[in-house]
Amino acid sequence: MPLDFATLDALRSHHPAWRLLRSDHAVLVASFLHRVFVTPNVRGMPAADLAEALEDELYALRLTRGEDAFPKPAIDYLNDWAGADKGWLRKYYKPGTDEAQFDLTPATEKALAWLAQLSERQFVGTESRLLTLFALLKQMGEGSETDPARRIAELQRKRDEIDAEMARVLAGDIPLLDDTAIKDRFQQFMQGARELLADFREVEHNFRQLDRRVRERIALWEGSKGALLEQIMGERDAIADSDQGRSFRAFWDFLLSSRRQE
Repeated sequence: MPLDFATLDALRSHHPAWRLLRSDHAVLVASFLHRVFVTPNVRGMPAADLAEALEDELYALRLTRGEDAFPKPAIDYLNDWAGADKGWLRKYYKPGTDEAQFDLTPATEKALAWLAQLSERQFVGTESRLLTLFALLKQMGEGSETDPARRIAELQRKRDEIDAEMARVLAGDIPLLDDTAIKDRFQQFMQGARELLADFREVEHNFRQLDRRVRERIALWEGSKGALLEQIMGERDAIADSDQGRSFRAFWDFLLSSRRQE
């Protein structure tokens, strides 16, 4: 996406993440939602529990900032943050229940992630990230190679490397990662895990948007049922065959394959 004037002006006016950062209550919203949802990795919380947690937060703030600092009840703030003009929380109901649930929106998670990156880190690992980049390049090269002879040669090279490593281990030469290398890799793992969880929310949001569009189309459809079904199935197939659909299907297949996870 180009960061030209028109694009940024539109984002500033309409994007929920930018609205959050511009809000008078940005510090309260960001700190509370990060503590309640992001830090413990919570996906969805009953309204009563979330309101109770926010009420405790507001009580502590009123003790230091005065009773008029945040005058409204906690549930009013939550409903306000979930409103269409804010878009910082998603309010929904589980099937068969009448108690509201709240969850972060993808836009809010992006804003919180950006804020988290502003603080200086005592340790910034680069080795594992560089190794990951080279591994990705290698996977792309191997995965797009169509010459059987070259693929066989690469597999033989890997086998020779494994044989040589096994011989070194049998001889007592067992290389280990030092503390810095372990810390580097753990930091990258945690960052990747947080980004993956954020991706889950965004993919789920995209599928909910699709479901909403389909429901609206059904409600407003004036043609035959067969034509409606054909159009809906065509859109479903298009999504399944898109880059996001293929990537999610590959991700799901990996989760269901215990052999590939070993």
